[in-house]
Amino acid sequence: MNYRHAFHAGNVADVLKHAVLALVTEHLKLKPGPFAVLDTHAGIGLYDLTSEAAKKTGEWRAGIGRLLGPDAVPIPAEVQPILAGYLDVVRAENPVGALQRYPGSPLIARNLLRNCDRLMLCELHPADAGLLATLFGRDKQVSIEPSDGWMALKARLPPRERRGLILIDPPFEEKGEFERIVQGLEAGLRRFATGCFLIWYPIKDAKPIARFHTELASLATRGTLKAELLQRRPTRPDQLNGAGLIVINPPFTLYPKLASLLPWLAATFGEAGAGFSHLHWLRQPDGSGS
Repeated sequence: MNYRHAFHAGNVADVLKHAVLALVTEHLKLKPGPFAVLDTHAGIGLYDLTSEAAKKTGEWRAGIGRLLGPDAVPIPAEVQPILAGYLDVVRAENPVGALQRYPGSPLIARNLLRNCDRLMLCELHPADAGLLATLFGRDKQVSIEPSDGWMALKARLPPRERRGLILIDPPFEEKGEFERIVQGLEAGLRRFATGCFLIWYPIKDAKPIARFHTELASLATRGTLKAELLQRRPTRPDQLNGAGLIVINPPFTLYPKLASLLPWLAATFGEAGAGFSHLHWLRQPDGSGS
């Protein structure tokens, strides 16, 4: 798929991923005990929307540009608090008002942490890992490893806090990424069965995604929630039609919030009125099937 993120930062897929990342992080803060966030494929953390890469696709205009800035649509009152944490972080990176910078998942997570919480970032690409190191400087709450995020699911779990969120957001540049996700989850859940795992995936060809969902439903022993947002019907497997998230061990507050958020996002981002969303339990929170 070649999902080099500088071309796609702030697009519809990012809005879904980062809104849910913010919701889960905010829920973890409801308890006083510290927690850790592990981002297995961190990227560079901050993206320039005025860069040539961003200009080439312009995808952010149909994504975050629809929520903030001069082309923004009105956000309904019932949706505003659901998006508030996420949008506040984006606004903080654009204090003059015009959208010029978009925070990636590392920066969104970091801005939502308390002083007692911790962020662990893995990025295999040496140049990108260097940019992450520059971005966070000597921040004592952030650790950066120029390493394979799949190995971190074995080496970094469970976190010492015994509470946490694991974001798995691979670039889907090579074949077999769905298989690697399942293998990584097997390793991660063996070590940290109570952690909240958030997995992002692109929606192109529906057939491998259906197999992926079946494998996940049999893998997980706890609640596993599927949330998908599509701009169009996935009739063309050669293009990005939307994005999905799997949330294992989701907060109990997440389902009702997504039930309000997803239909509005689908209506807002859908092409020619063809947007739609799915919200479905692959495995119920009590461990039963869907």
